[in-house]
Amino acid sequence: MNRKVQIFKYIVSDFFSASVVWLLFNILRYNEIAYYLGYASLTSYLTYSVVWEVQVAIPFFWLVLYYFSGYYNQPFGKSRLSEFFLTFVTVVCGVTLLFFILILNDLPRSFHIYYQLFFTLLALQFFFTYLPRLFITQNGLDKVKNRKWSLNVLIIGTGPKAIQIAGNLYDMGYHIAGFVAEDEEAQIAIEPTLLIGTIDDLSAIVPAKCIDEIVVAIESTDNERRIHLLYPLYRYKCPIKILADKSNMLSKVKIKTIRGLPLVDVTDNNFSGAEKNIKLWMDRSIAVLALILLCPVYLYIAWRVKKDSPGPVFFRQERIGYRGRPFVIYKFRTMFAGSENNGPLLSNENDSRVTPFGRLMRKYRLDELPQFWNVLKGDMSLVGPRPERRYFIDQIVKKAPFYYLLHNVRPGITSLGMVKYGYACNVDEMVERLEYDMLYYENMSLVLDMTILVYTIKTVVTGKGI
Repeated sequence: MNRKVQIFKYIVSDFFSASVVWLLFNILRYNEIAYYLGYASLTSYLTYSVVWEVQVAIPFFWLVLYYFSGYYNQPFGKSRLSEFFLTFVTVVCGVTLLFFILILNDLPRSFHIYYQLFFTLLALQFFFTYLPRLFITQNGLDKVKNRKWSLNVLIIGTGPKAIQIAGNLYDMGYHIAGFVAEDEEAQIAIEPTLLIGTIDDLSAIVPAKCIDEIVVAIESTDNERRIHLLYPLYRYKCPIKILADKSNMLSKVKIKTIRGLPLVDVTDNNFSGAEKNIKLWMDRSIAVLALILLCPVYLYIAWRVKKDSPGPVFFRQERIGYRGRPFVIYKFRTMFAGSENNGPLLSNENDSRVTPFGRLMRKYRLDELPQFWNVLKGDMSLVGPRPERRYFIDQIVKKAPFYYLLHNVRPGITSLGMVKYGYACNVDEMVERLEYDMLYYENMSLVLDMTILVYTIKTVVTGKGI
């Protein structure tokens, strides 16, 4: 099972479908419009420079639209019903755009021809796109069913739940690579030959067995225990799934069953595929614009930081980001050099370590501007939970274990917690602010992101950053 190959099949299919559809549509346009405008033949019309340029550009237009629809995000395990509706909605949106951008410029003999053009293009685009997609999807499902394709799944758990889940997954075409005990005292109900180690052996098992997914099916119903068990699994960069139940942790995750099997991907977030792609594109685009347009501001702030106190212009610090991966965050330095030589400390409103100009930068959040570079690199997003240091995360999770769920989204330059609560001076306040970040996590949407950005701009303009 090669993810890139499967995506390539869909892209090639969509490209040629769009090319054929537009060619057929141009033939219709010639018969209904161009012929009466003086074009001598169909060939002369199709080879006309403007018509030919649009013919070349149209397939790329559709590929971009399909990308933003999120269709290519998950090439395997597609639902045929979801595929039908996603294709239809995307095609309706695309045809409507093309109608107002290109087709409306035509001058037919009667306005009724507009209806004919619109609905003919809609029908052609949908069927020529959906039918090849359905063939590719069905072919993939058949290969899974016949076990020509199969995902390698590792089961963490050795009790009755693990046996039941393994049986269901096997019937669905998955390959069970083995079972791993959660600890040395775990109940062993499986065949001893199927046990391939304990959770401490995962770093060797996952690459050796080429694991595609990890399923946690332990007997314990202790929510805190399960979260602490789940978090170290992020490092393996593969989906982690767990049985759905009524626990507090899973109430914060959008439950999606796998062909009726109540497994929840706790490494996923509540954004749809389309929203993920649009958000990523917006992040990168705005980051590029900000880095270019704010160059004079960067130069001025850099000069003021150097003038204000000795030390580097930029402050670099390791934070924990998406999927628990560490990254280096960049800020303009707001404190005197060497302010944390005695260990990690949180700042407060009257912190003597903050320089005079640093206090001004914090008030207007100007110290955060270099993080547009983090956004461009993909470490961060414009909007998302603020990234913390490992030192403080270890303290937060003792009081709020569900904090780990925030690592399912990229951290942000700004967040609901920052605009509604502000800076936290201690771990207790960080836990209080966490409620806002969890509220964001449970209700993630592009509209909410835009709302938070508006609040952030208001905070910056009014100088209420402290």
